[in-house]
Amino acid sequence: MVARKILHIDLDAFFCSVEELYTPELKGKPFAVGGSPEGRGVVASCSYAARMFGVHSAMPMGQALRLCPNLTLVPTRSGAYGEASDKVFEYLESITPHFECVSVDEGYLDATDLDIPGEVLALRIQETINSRFRLPCSFGVASSKLVAKIANDCGKKRTSRTSPPNSILSVGVGEELAFLAPLPITSLIGVGEKTALRLAKFGIYHIGHAQKKTDQELRRDLGSMGAWLYRVCRGIDDRVVQADDSFKSISKETTFDSDTSDEKHLLAVLLKLSEGVGARLRNKQVSTHTLSIKFRLANFDTVSRQTKLFNPTNLDRVIFEHAKKLFYTLWKPGTRVRLLGVGAAHLLGEGAQLSLLDNSSQKMQSTIDSIRLRFGKDSIQWGRAKE
Repeated sequence: MVARKILHIDLDAFFCSVEELYTPELKGKPFAVGGSPEGRGVVASCSYAARMFGVHSAMPMGQALRLCPNLTLVPTRSGAYGEASDKVFEYLESITPHFECVSVDEGYLDATDLDIPGEVLALRIQETINSRFRLPCSFGVASSKLVAKIANDCGKKRTSRTSPPNSILSVGVGEELAFLAPLPITSLIGVGEKTALRLAKFGIYHIGHAQKKTDQELRRDLGSMGAWLYRVCRGIDDRVVQADDSFKSISKETTFDSDTSDEKHLLAVLLKLSEGVGARLRNKQVSTHTLSIKFRLANFDTVSRQTKLFNPTNLDRVIFEHAKKLFYTLWKPGTRVRLLGVGAAHLLGEGAQLSLLDNSSQKMQSTIDSIRLRFGKDSIQWGRAKE
């Protein structure tokens, strides 16, 4: 059996990294993203400089300020984190369809079918995410999800704690036992403080202690948990990387650096968003029967419009033409826009009846997709995308 090649990715201090994109002067300073200390606000994320003072996620913001009086407080930026996450994850899905999203900043890739060493692939992906999205990220590479996740955690701990680790740690096939043995038993996902205290009664403080016990001994002492521990302490984990196909809609949106009423710019962005929605529909091999657009205005009011299509589609140009019609039902000259989004709902799988226009345009769309796949997504553009 071919050994699997699993990559675990974690976007380092994700909320803080996104905030630094909007406010570069925060870089290197102790700051925390979260609620107000006057209420019951907690730390959602904190910079590595803040962590040096003992600040950590889920800590009450008031306590964080006592530990670090110079801590800069940053309110959560609604929509920005999801938008950044979507861009990164869409890129990862373009590498392999075997991508599993765990949370807004974490996921797994199964790269077994790709003819490239896991560590080399992780480095290439990391460099792309660093440069294209300006976000730090860390990787664990192994033959299972369990060991890849632990490898990522260990890799981050081995790097400087004053800045995002941006680390990569790979565990080769056959090296799992030696890698896991010296780690504290709490390194295993699912072993918290209470479980660790229970295991300590049987002399198990590190993973290596559990490795020395037989399956029968662990079952005798710990019951069903013992059977589980026997497998995971050896890095045995046959869980597959499960792509989420339960989606009911697809959307792309962008928040402008500054509010804009520039019609030409808004239409260019609308086309880009339409292309992004179309690409994801084709990647998922579905078409949409309902299209929508969303505005967030300068005063933070959010308005939207949607339309039902006579024939389903997944073609960029068709999506854009419908989105443009909706655009002009909402936008009037001089209206300043903070956020613009395009959405697709009522998704239909392969075999949906396309219009004759869609069928005649499919060959052109396929050609464009092939060029973008080979030379990059910006290598060829529809006319209005160029400003």
